Amino acid sequence: MNSTPIITVNTAADEQGKKMLFWGCFIALTATAFGFVFRAFIMAQWGVQFGLSKTQQGEIFGVGFWPFGISIVFFSLIIDKIGYKKSMIFAFACHLLSVVITIFANGYWMLFAGTFLFALGNGAVEAVVNPVVATMFPKEKTKWLNILHAGWPAGMVVGGLLGIFMINQQFPWQLIIGFILLPAFTYGWIIMKRNFPVNERVKAGVSYLQMLEEVGVLGALIIAALCAFQLGSLFQWPLTVSIIITLVMTGIFGYFVRSLGRPLFILLLVIMIPLATTELGTDSWITELMTPAMKQIGFQGGWVLIYTSIIMALLRLYAGPIVHKLSPIGLLVISSLIAVVGLVFLSYSAGFMIVIAATIYALGKTFFWPTMLGVVSEQFPKGGALAINFTGAVGMMGVGVIGAVILGFVQDKQLDQNLATYDQKNNTTLHTDYLTAPKTGIFGTYKALDAQKIALAPAQAVEQINIVENNAKKSALRTVAIFPAGMFVCYLLLFFYFKSKGGYKPVQIYKNVALPQEVD
Repeated sequence: MNSTPIITVNTAADEQGKKMLFWGCFIALTATAFGFVFRAFIMAQWGVQFGLSKTQQGEIFGVGFWPFGISIVFFSLIIDKIGYKKSMIFAFACHLLSVVITIFANGYWMLFAGTFLFALGNGAVEAVVNPVVATMFPKEKTKWLNILHAGWPAGMVVGGLLGIFMINQQFPWQLIIGFILLPAFTYGWIIMKRNFPVNERVKAGVSYLQMLEEVGVLGALIIAALCAFQLGSLFQWPLTVSIIITLVMTGIFGYFVRSLGRPLFILLLVIMIPLATTELGTDSWITELMTPAMKQIGFQGGWVLIYTSIIMALLRLYAGPIVHKLSPIGLLVISSLIAVVGLVFLSYSAGFMIVIAATIYALGKTFFWPTMLGVVSEQFPKGGALAINFTGAVGMMGVGVIGAVILGFVQDKQLDQNLATYDQKNNTTLHTDYLTAPKTGIFGTYKALDAQKIALAPAQAVEQINIVENNAKKSALRTVAIFPAGMFVCYLLLFFYFKSKGGYKPVQIYKNVALPQEVD
């Protein structure tokens, strides 16, 4: 008796439902972008209205990121049990409640809570949309994941344009935040009426334990360490506590799974840390560098974000032919090389040439994130939602725990060196007068600008420091270029690895059958 499961072919109605579900996922990502860009635009206004210090503003910004990683890890472990629709309903509820709390905020803690809930919702969205789209398009995962992730930059463009218009027209910030409800209610309405697919891993009969084995102890170690150190940074507990928590979590996982994980998957997880640092970590630097040039031609600094987001959105929407021509690994090889050129070019650019350099960098970083998710999903379909979502979680938490710290350390060290050189050439004492005493970080000792002393400094000294600081940031970009350079080497080795095996080919659990559209 044939035990092969009977798989029904999608009808025209199923195809229409699949398209609507895809666009629901797309719009959900635009909602996450709306929240990010609106908060970035009005944070200074919150600081004045609620008397927030720069530290408090930074904490509100920070809580917009780390709960995302915690949320996506949690849902990855249970999402096949509770269902995709329930997870998206949770995301919608978080987004809705976040907007309400933020609009009625009366101080720091309500703003903090609203941002926290929004980040939780963002993590749930990401935990759903990636495996859902990979399951709906099993033969074109990388293409459709790139199109899906055009939703983020598209949301940045639309949200950025709305934000600039409303700020120029002096709209109340509560109304600006309220516009998040437009994409939120849209995706909420779509998902309520849709049937979600059963993950291909589940449909193929791959057990939960087999999914965990794909990730393995080493994959769990990476995730556990990032989670523990992220929470340790938040709650300021000792390093030893983070290490103990990491070992306990990994030990429990290893006791049940008893697999180190797939070596290629572990390598891709490790690569996600410099990838996320290259893509997300340097964005703030590029925006700051381009802002003076944009002001010279009469534009606000916010247009920088819109400009680079337009490039990313358009390229991701038309990623299909590019992926088909180059293969996912080939695309990552070329993207890494372009990113190196863009960062180095940017470090030497001035005036309008900064725009050109940033364009090259944007071309390089566009395909990184969704293509990596596509490669993981195509090579490890037995890993299901866990493998693809752990990859995104490592990227997001990696840039917070490791990448952002490295970028800050490099910038501080470069500023220290540049101020000393400036003093020697110009017979000044900026290095002695305006830097702090040596501080110790996880990457070594460094000195930073003393904000209190600078606040009391003469205008001429502040201007000199700003010039040196901008040059330090640009010089540091050459150091940051090491990350995509290392990625280029890794991807090139992977390219030859797949070539030795007959070329890059997605791994398919099902062959010659179509996955159905089913209710959770």
